[in-house]
Amino acid sequence: MPSYQGSELLNRPGVAKARLWKSVGDGKVLCYLCHRRCVIPPNSYGTCGVRYNYNGELYTLVYGLLTAANPDPIEKKPLMHFNPGSNVFSISTAGCNFFCRFCQNWVLSQTRRDRIFGELFSPKDVVEQAIINGCQGISYTYNEPTIFFEFMYDTAKLAKERGLFNTMVTNGYMTPEMVKEIGPYMDAATVDFKGGGNKEFYRKFIGVPDPEPIFETILEMKRQGWWIEITNLVVPKYGDKEEDVRRLARWIVENLGEETPFHLLRFHPEYLMQDLPPTPPETLEKLAKVAEDEGLKYVYIGNLWGHPKENTYCPKCGTLVIRRYGFYISEWNLTEDNRCPKCNYKINIRGRFYGSRKPRLFL
Repeated sequence: MPSYQGSELLNRPGVAKARLWKSVGDGKVLCYLCHRRCVIPPNSYGTCGVRYNYNGELYTLVYGLLTAANPDPIEKKPLMHFNPGSNVFSISTAGCNFFCRFCQNWVLSQTRRDRIFGELFSPKDVVEQAIINGCQGISYTYNEPTIFFEFMYDTAKLAKERGLFNTMVTNGYMTPEMVKEIGPYMDAATVDFKGGGNKEFYRKFIGVPDPEPIFETILEMKRQGWWIEITNLVVPKYGDKEEDVRRLARWIVENLGEETPFHLLRFHPEYLMQDLPPTPPETLEKLAKVAEDEGLKYVYIGNLWGHPKENTYCPKCGTLVIRRYGFYISEWNLTEDNRCPKCNYKINIRGRFYGSRKPRLFL
């Protein structure tokens, strides 16, 4: 039970009426925000720990209660082929619908129930801060944005009215109903897989019974016209199997297309899995080759600054067309309409390039 009750709960900062739920009798509610589809008894939380049934009505406890609010390069999300070189104002709350034992942002994501914290913002505050900080868009990120859907929805709608784009970094476990609801206001998503989407890995290390619904959600994102990039965290020993990456890469090719950017992310020991080493570079390189053999044309290695596979190469002639260092573009060699200067191949990029066409020097 929480340390606050009744009207005291409703008067806390960040509490607002939730969306995407229905009554199912006996004071219980069914939340259909994510694929857990929690049936929540009265005076109880959903699995995410930030949605609460008070007297037969569902409330969010994190509306505008932000744990982070800062500008980022869009490449940090990572979105390499969507408005490259732009800046996004990144926001997050507490809570998550996953329980990843390796979470890099666990202080935010694994804070739930009566330990929720944050600074109160309005959607207008976020949009104004994005503009003041020279951002072209807003990114809902760091913890799972699904669980602060109501605030994300209101902010994204206002952002579009002010000429900003919207992106999310998500585990993909939201329902198609949620995707349809926010669909008109969201422009791009990075969908983060872990361990190659292996079912046993998700059960053991994430607390999710089956990752299969994520694929259903991605297809709805595609129907809504969102730009999609896929990441996969490669966890040594437990989540680095070739067959899993091969299966995931094949699904991407068959359902999203061979020119969908795919990022293999290096694991760093954190939270409850500090006994493992970082992913060896050779493991990432081997898995990148597996993904390319399945037909993916833009395969990246992330969290390994300075690696050649941070760069974009022309799929037709192999020319280096975009050089990166970490989250930053250091060299842009494409034509005005994003074609390879050597063979004229059209690179799959949505939006415009916001950076400088002059090479940048990193010391």
